[in-house]
Amino acid sequence: MKLKYGCNPRQAYATAEPIDPKKVPVEVISGSPSMINFLDALNAWQLVRETRQALGKPAATSFKHVSPSGAAVAEPLSDELAKVYEVDGVELSPAALAYVRARGADPKCSFGDFAALSEVVDVPTAEFLQGVVSDGIIAAGYEPKALDLLKQKKGGGFIIMTADPKFRPPEREAREVYGMRLVQDRNNFDITADTLKNVVCGKLTPEAVRDLVLGQIAIKYTQSNSVGYALGGQMIGIGAGQQSRVDCTKLAGGKADVWHLRRHPKVMDLRFKKGVKRQDRINWRIRFIEGELTSSERRIFDDLLEKAVPELTLQEKADWVAKLDGVSMASDAFIPFRDNIDHAQRHGVKFICHPGGAARDEDIKAACEEYGIAMAYTGERLFHH
Repeated sequence: MKLKYGCNPRQAYATAEPIDPKKVPVEVISGSPSMINFLDALNAWQLVRETRQALGKPAATSFKHVSPSGAAVAEPLSDELAKVYEVDGVELSPAALAYVRARGADPKCSFGDFAALSEVVDVPTAEFLQGVVSDGIIAAGYEPKALDLLKQKKGGGFIIMTADPKFRPPEREAREVYGMRLVQDRNNFDITADTLKNVVCGKLTPEAVRDLVLGQIAIKYTQSNSVGYALGGQMIGIGAGQQSRVDCTKLAGGKADVWHLRRHPKVMDLRFKKGVKRQDRINWRIRFIEGELTSSERRIFDDLLEKAVPELTLQEKADWVAKLDGVSMASDAFIPFRDNIDHAQRHGVKFICHPGGAARDEDIKAACEEYGIAMAYTGERLFHH
């Protein structure tokens, strides 16, 4: 099929064709995807399909630029998180719950995302999608009414794709770059709870096993280097595409802090005037958390509020972040230096998994024991490019 365009509009010629015409993995029902939309859809579908198989729960992800902004399974929302995600009082199906969690992890980065769902999309999920800025979705199927709702989104331009859950990809994959055809075995390593059997210090709780499995699968489809933080059945911070692993750890940790600070009483008590759009409310809450608003930004922000509020101080933020606990961290390759552990523990990390095999493994283990962090070696590197 002809695509809207390649990675950029000037790359006008772009197509997508199945390798085997008799085995078509995905179908476009509505909309005109670009190359990036297609790449997001194919990677996102693999993530949710594998998560569903590994954890036995409905799974969802929110993809942007060929990496997940968030990923989650259907776990109940606390009243507090429901308010943060602006779904308090809304009856959510398991499918909708998974996507609300996935998108809620990093809503700034999820703006204009490509959604993926392991389940058949139902009406509650379609209704939630109608209210957010999103480019498209790929899923196992659609209830008729849900499909009708989604076809109305973006004036009919919302991309709707289905994936065949029974499709099995070829054992090898290829790409062409600058006149060269590169071929490799597909990374078909199945991540399960058994991947975490080699616990080298501390003890993993059942919740940590769930979160570490989710974290590994999420970073398996994240542009490397990558590190992911998970809590409560959802990713709360993903650090993608950094050349230094500790930068991934810091980036993911910073996102986890912002996720946690969205539950700070000062943030939850922000009262916006009627008519302020959902995404604007989300963006301004995050800017309020980040702080250091310019005088112009502060005037705009105050004008959107029913009542002006004092800034969130550095001490208030530090005190609140110190309460973040029980976080699981997954790394797509071995942790080379203990500075990763020193930074991770600042963001509530208590459980870690990585392949192991670094020259300084004993230093890493000693750092984990110092901070009371449980750690497992997976023995498998998960680079993705």
